[in-house]
Amino acid sequence: MLTRIISGVVGVLILAVVLYFHNTMVLPIAVAVIIAVMLYELLRAVKMHKCVPVLIATEICGIVTPLLSASLKDDPIRYITGIQYSNPFAHDNEIIHIMQFVVTLLCAFVIFVTWLKKHKKIRYEQIFFTLAVMVLVPHAMSTMILIHNYDSVDGLFLLIMALCGAWIADTGAYFSGVALGKHKLCPEISPKKTIEGFIGGILTTGIVYAVAFCVRGGFNVQNVVIAFILGVVCAVIGTVGDLSASMVKRQIGFKDYGNIMPGHGGLMDRFDSVLFVLPTFYAFIVIISVI
Repeated sequence: MLTRIISGVVGVLILAVVLYFHNTMVLPIAVAVIIAVMLYELLRAVKMHKCVPVLIATEICGIVTPLLSASLKDDPIRYITGIQYSNPFAHDNEIIHIMQFVVTLLCAFVIFVTWLKKHKKIRYEQIFFTLAVMVLVPHAMSTMILIHNYDSVDGLFLLIMALCGAWIADTGAYFSGVALGKHKLCPEISPKKTIEGFIGGILTTGIVYAVAFCVRGGFNVQNVVIAFILGVVCAVIGTVGDLSASMVKRQIGFKDYGNIMPGHGGLMDRFDSVLFVLPTFYAFIVIISVI
């Protein structure tokens, strides 16, 4: 327990330093490092981490994506969806998206060529798992940068709330489960999760979101309702992400994805729910203003 607490405190301190320097390149570099570690842990889970060409291609795609995302200007989601608005950086954004696509395509090409050369040792499940995480993890985690850059004033606040959308739910679910938990949620995937804990995590996140957004933007009934709904959605999506990552571990036979955080496992174990929450949070604040 002591090791887990110390490891958690160290993790929080590192996160605090990164957020303190949020307006510098520290944030995208930190995101790139997190993505690189998560990809390595996932490739290790399917025994692809020792295949050097595949590992290098996957890591390059993972590292380049957040660094390019940091260069996007003026709400890229609205630009991508084609909503009409004045954006002097539209041409620059288009070039960045093309660069991201080209990098992903080249990395996928390297993976397929490697598969052709080593088809007797590498199975298709490993290849398509690698391709899936190579696209999902970098783009989902890079949403941290997009959320931060979405608003020049409240960007840091929104980023913190996006991260809390997953972690508050975990905390609320844990204490609710300990106090009230009787009915198992998914016993074969995550034996400790209960329906009562799941509901507790949802309500806790919704309430915290409602209070936090009121403190930040002022009290307004409509904003309270929207913030509460956003918290509920993030809690549900985060639980799906957590259970999905746990299911992969169960089928592979892993206890944890890594041991970079003693007592907590790997970064994938810590960011599995965040992986799903970040894009959901970003899509929500783009479609519906909450601040």
